[in-house]
Amino acid sequence: MYRVRAAANEEAEVTAAPQSPAAATRLKPEWIALLEKLVPHFPGITESSGISNRYAPGKEQDLTCKRMEANASVEMFSKVLENQLLQTTKQVEEHLDSEIQKLDQMDEDELEHLKEKRLKALRRAQQQKQEWLSKGHGEYREIPSERDFFQEVKESKKVVCHFYRDSTLRCNILDRHLVILSKKHLETKFLKLNVEKAPFLCERLHIKVIPTLALVKDGKTQDFVVGFSDLGNTDDFTTETLEWRLGCSDILNYSGNLTEPPFQSQKKFGTNFTKLEKKTIRGKKYDSDSDDE
Repeated sequence: MYRVRAAANEEAEVTAAPQSPAAATRLKPEWIALLEKLVPHFPGITESSGISNRYAPGKEQDLTCKRMEANASVEMFSKVLENQLLQTTKQVEEHLDSEIQKLDQMDEDELEHLKEKRLKALRRAQQQKQEWLSKGHGEYREIPSERDFFQEVKESKKVVCHFYRDSTLRCNILDRHLVILSKKHLETKFLKLNVEKAPFLCERLHIKVIPTLALVKDGKTQDFVVGFSDLGNTDDFTTETLEWRLGCSDILNYSGNLTEPPFQSQKKFGTNFTKLEKKTIRGKKYDSDSDDE
């Protein structure tokens, strides 16, 4: 009887004994899938037998070795990344050192040469500005006759001439914008001429609609801005819109995007411009682009 009890006790002890680490290691399916995705990134772990087969539930495996392999792969990856960062940093430092060395090696003669070159450029720009101002650039002014027109366009490379009439409202609107542009763009001369005082010139240039801007470059008429059709077809166009339109004809230096007009709500004309329908004013030989007579 004692032997039976002892055997029973021994059997109970064996049954109650904890499982071995290998037997207790059971990976969930989602963990197995994750390990299979990580295998290509860690060369230390081979796929010869497959993760699913090696760590599938119900099979005893020792994960200690695999953890060591994974840790070794992560450490190796970290070292590679660290080496790349160090190499990049070293290249940047070498480039900066080279530039600094060039500056340090420049003697006084070379520095003086650079300084003189810069001063010459500034002097040329100042001389050009004074030359423009002496020829009437920098202001929007009226010329008395068509004879003066020919003299003005001979003196300057780029000229904008506004052919206007006092009774036309849109001529006054255009005047306000031209005053601003004349001060901003010294490279261009801005003039205005009353059409009543220039019948021969208006006929020669085929000016039939008022207001009209004649754009003259190198003594030759290159383009015309007729009415407000190129300015968004509105009396409320901005100075920038007129600046853009003149820039499209290269009659001034426009720093914006010439492919897109500033007015976004209107039709984008680009460089292909349209014309408004002309209104004939009774008893006059000029057509007016303005609604008011």
